[in-house]
Amino acid sequence: MVPSCHNEVRVRNFPNLVIAIALLLGACSREQEEHEDGHDEAPAAAEPASLATAAATPAVASAGMPPASFGNCAICHQAAPDGQNGIGPNLWGVYGRKAATGPYVYSQALQKSGLTWDDATLDAWIKSPLTLVPGTKMSFTGLADPAERAKIIAWLKTAR
Repeated sequence: MVPSCHNEVRVRNFPNLVIAIALLLGACSREQEEHEDGHDEAPAAAEPASLATAAATPAVASAGMPPASFGNCAICHQAAPDGQNGIGPNLWGVYGRKAATGPYVYSQALQKSGLTWDDATLDAWIKSPLTLVPGTKMSFTGLADPAERAKIIAWLKTAR
C-alpha cells in the first residue's frame, strides 16, 4: 500500500518533534543545574500582581476552572450545567439550594437536616461531612485546609 500524503507529513516531521522534545528536556535540566543558591528545584516564576492578589485572597475563584482542591470532589461529583449524577450529585447550582434537593437519591439524614448550602454550611460540610450530618452516605473524610475550602466554596458560587 502506498502511504498517503498525510502519513508522509507525519513521518517527515517526526525527527523534528524528537529534536524539539530533547531541546526542551535539556533546557529544563540545565535550568536546575544552574541555580546559584544550590537548591535543586527551579526558581518560582514571578506572578503578576493580579495573580498574586487572587492567590492571597482565598475567596477569589475563576468562573471557568475549579480550584485544584476541587479534584477531591470531582472523584464523585460533576459540576456542570449538563452534568450527570455519579457516586454523588451534580454540584452545578448547589450554592444557595436546600440540602438534599434535586434529582439524586440522598440519605435520610441529609434529607432531614434542614440545611441550606451557604458559606458556613458548605465550609462545615467540606471540612467533615460526617460530623455535620451523622448518617450521611457521603464517605469523604473532609478537607482540613480552610483556605482550600474557601476556594471551593467561592468557585461553587460561580457554578450556576
